[in-house]
Amino acid sequence: MKKINFNNEWFVRGVNNSTKYSVTLPESVMNILLENNEISDPYYRDNEDQALEIAKNDYKFWKKFNVDQSLIEHENISICFHGIDTVAEVSINDQFVAKTENMHRVYEWDIKPYLELGENELQVTLYSPLNYIKEKQADDPLIGVHHAVEGFQHLRKSHSMFGWDWGPKIPDLGIWRDVELLAWNENRISRVHVKQDHSDTQDQVNVSVEVDLEKEPDGIETAVLLTSPKGKKREIICMQTDKRKSFSLIVDNPTLWWPAGYGEQSLYSIEVILKKDGKVIDKQTKQIGLRTIYVRHEKDQWGKSFEFVINGYPLFMKGANYIPEDNLLPRLSKQRTERLIEDSVAANFNMIRVWGGGHYPEDYFYELCDQHGIIVWQDFMFACSVYPMNDDFKKNVIQEASTQIKRLRHHACLGIWCGNNEVEEAMEYWGWPKREDWRESYIELFERDLRDQVAIHDPQTFYWPSSPSSGGSFDNPKDPNVGDVHYWDVWHGQKPFTDYRNYHFRFCSEFGFQSFPSLKTVETFTVPEDRNIFSRIMEKHQKNDDANGKILYYLSENFLYPKNFDTLLYTSQLLQAEAIKYGVEHWRRNLGRCMGALYWQLNDCWPVASWSSIDYFGRWKALHYYAKKFYDPILLSIEESEKEASIYITNDTLKSKSGHVEWKLRNNKSEVIEEGAMNFKVDPLTAKACANLNFSETINEMTKYHTYLEATLYIDGSYYSQTSVIFCKPKHFVFLDPKLSVKVEDKADHFELIINAEAYTKYVEIETTAGELPLSDNYFDLSANEPKHIKISKERVNESLNENMIKLKSVYHINH
Repeated sequence: MKKINFNNEWFVRGVNNSTKYSVTLPESVMNILLENNEISDPYYRDNEDQALEIAKNDYKFWKKFNVDQSLIEHENISICFHGIDTVAEVSINDQFVAKTENMHRVYEWDIKPYLELGENELQVTLYSPLNYIKEKQADDPLIGVHHAVEGFQHLRKSHSMFGWDWGPKIPDLGIWRDVELLAWNENRISRVHVKQDHSDTQDQVNVSVEVDLEKEPDGIETAVLLTSPKGKKREIICMQTDKRKSFSLIVDNPTLWWPAGYGEQSLYSIEVILKKDGKVIDKQTKQIGLRTIYVRHEKDQWGKSFEFVINGYPLFMKGANYIPEDNLLPRLSKQRTERLIEDSVAANFNMIRVWGGGHYPEDYFYELCDQHGIIVWQDFMFACSVYPMNDDFKKNVIQEASTQIKRLRHHACLGIWCGNNEVEEAMEYWGWPKREDWRESYIELFERDLRDQVAIHDPQTFYWPSSPSSGGSFDNPKDPNVGDVHYWDVWHGQKPFTDYRNYHFRFCSEFGFQSFPSLKTVETFTVPEDRNIFSRIMEKHQKNDDANGKILYYLSENFLYPKNFDTLLYTSQLLQAEAIKYGVEHWRRNLGRCMGALYWQLNDCWPVASWSSIDYFGRWKALHYYAKKFYDPILLSIEESEKEASIYITNDTLKSKSGHVEWKLRNNKSEVIEEGAMNFKVDPLTAKACANLNFSETINEMTKYHTYLEATLYIDGSYYSQTSVIFCKPKHFVFLDPKLSVKVEDKADHFELIINAEAYTKYVEIETTAGELPLSDNYFDLSANEPKHIKISKERVNESLNENMIKLKSVYHINH
C-alpha cells in the first residue's frame, strides 16, 4: 500500500475573510492566528476572552495536489484524516465527500471517483463549534458542569476546550492530526488483533495474531514475524484463504513486561506482511508486552475489592490523573510528553489515569507508557454530563469507541477501559433531575454499548462503567468499601487533612488539593500589579469557584500568614503537598485493603492555579517532590496523634525487606529528648507497624510546640530515608532561625548541594537560576547540623553551578 503524507502546503482563511495563511498540519485556527500575530497569546492576562469570538466563525482549510497516471491507476485511493476538530465538511474539486462531527474518530473515505489527472483541490470547511452546540442545546437542553460553555456535551469534542474548573474557554478548531492519501491494489490489512494466553506458571505464552483483510484473499501470502526483546525471531508464513485468519506462536520462557518498579519493560515486535506474487503489498508492525493484567473485583471482609493484579501479583497503583497537555493542540509534542512521563516515573508512579473530559492521547503517549512501565487507566471521553442518545449520536460514539479500542488494545500499558468520569455519581448525587429517560440512556451507553464494544474488540481488558462506581446501575457509586472512589471532602468540603484517615477506600482514583504555580510561572501571564491572588487576572487564572479563598482558609488553619506574594505561592504548595501526603500515606499503611491512589492532577493545559503537581511549563511543585517520597516502593511513614505516634514500613516490592528504624524525639534545637531503635522484617506487598510510641509523659501543652519526632530507615545496614512529624499545626510550632546554608561540589556527572541548618526546620525549598532542574530531593525537613546532600544531574545544567545561584527558604521564612 502506498502512503503519501498530506500534511504540507495547506492554506487557511476565515470563510468571511480573504486573508490566507500558509500552514503545515497538524494545525489549529487559534494557533495560526497567534503565530501570524493576528491575536495575542490567549494564556496572557485576560486574552482568553478573545477565543470565544474567534470560535464563533467558520474557517476553510485547503490544499492543492497533483495526481499522475501512476497514482490514478491504483484500484483504490482514499483520504485518511487521523483527527478533524470537529464539525467539518470535506470536498474534493468542489464535490462533497463527507462531513464530520467527532474529533475522536479516524475518518477514511474513498476519493478515487473525485480525482482528476493533474491538479486537484482538497477542501475542509470547519464550522463554529459554539454555533453547533448552541443550536443543539436549544433543541435538547442537557445538564453538565457549569464551568464549561453550555451544551458542550452535544459535540464529540474535547469537553475541556469549552472550559473546566482548571481550564480556559478556548474551543479551538482545526485539523489536529495527520492526513494521508492511501493507494492500494489487490488487498490490504484492515485489522491486526493480538491476544495472549499465559500458562498458570507464566513459563509459556500463546501469542495469537488475528489478521483481517480488506477484501476476500486471492493468492495472498501472509507472514507473521515475532521478534523478542533480544532479537530472537519466530515466523509463520501461509496462504490466507479467508478474510480473517488467526496465527498462533508459542513463546517459551517469555521475558515479561512489568510496570515501573517491578522489573523490565520488555517489548516484543509483531510484524504482519502481505505478499502477492512475491511482492509486498502491505504490512503493519505492533509492539507488545507479554504480561497479564486484570482487575480483581470480589467480595471480601471489607466489602468488595478493586485491585490490579499484574503477572499474578496484586500491586498498589500509584500515580495521578492526566488531562490534555495544552489547550492549543499543535503545541503538543513527543518530547514534551516524554518529559512528563519521565517525571512521573521519577516520582515512583506506576499508573496514569487518562481523564474522560479531554481527548484520547497520541500514539506516542502509549508508546512512552509502554517503554517506561506506566499502566494506563483509560477513560472513554465522557465526563460530568448528560448525553443526547439519539440514533446519530449513538452510532457516532460506537464508531469512536471501536476506533480507539482497536488503536490502543495492543499496548502493554493498557490496564482498564472506563466508561466515563463521574457521570453515574453526578446523576445520583449532584441534584440533577432523576429523569427516567436520562437514566435509561446512561445504562444503555455505559453499561451496554461501550461494554459490548470492549467485549468485542478487546475482551482481555477489564471494563468499568464509570469512575467512581461500585459496579454500575446507580448502586451507591460512592460506596467507600466497593469499587473506586473520588474523595473531595478535603478541599471542596474544607475538611482537615486528617479526615483522609477516616476512610479505607478500596481504590481512590481522584482526590486533590489546589495550589498556585511558582512565581516564575505567574510572571508569564501577569504584570506586577496583577500579583495579588484576588486581582482580576489572578482570578482569571483560577477556574474553580472560591478556590483562592479556600487556599487562604486552609492556610489560616495551618500556617502563619505569608510575608509577601512569593511566599504565599510557596505556602500554598506546602498545603497541597501535605494534604495529599496525609491521604496517600494512610492508604499505603492499609495496603491490601486499599490498592490504589491516583491524585488529581498530574499536569496543566495552561498556566493556572490548579490541583497539578507539575505546572504548564513542566516545573515541579512541592507536591511532585512529595510524591517521589510518598510513592517510594519502601515507605517510612509516621501516623501521629496528639501525644502518640506509630512508625510504619510499607513494602511495595516483590521481596521481603529487613533493616532497622531509629527514632528520636527532639526539641526545636534538635536536641534529643528520647530515642530508640527497632529491627524489622516486612514481607512483600505488605505494610507493618514497627513501633507504637507513647509520649504522654514527655509532651504536654507547652512542650508540644517545641517537640518533633524524627525516624530514619536503614535497609540492610544502609541509610534509605528519613521523615519527621510535629505534634501541633506548623503555625503554632516555635521554629527558630535555621540559618540555612549551601555548599556546591562539582562531581564527575552531577553537582552536589550540601544543605545545612542550625536549628530544626521544615519544607526546605531549593531554587536555582541554572534552569528548571528536578533535584534528587526538595521540600524536605532538616535537623540541626545534619546536612542534606542533593544531586543535580549535569545533563540538565547549562552552566557551572555555584552557591550564588542557589536560593533557600523554609517554613521559618514564611513570615520572617
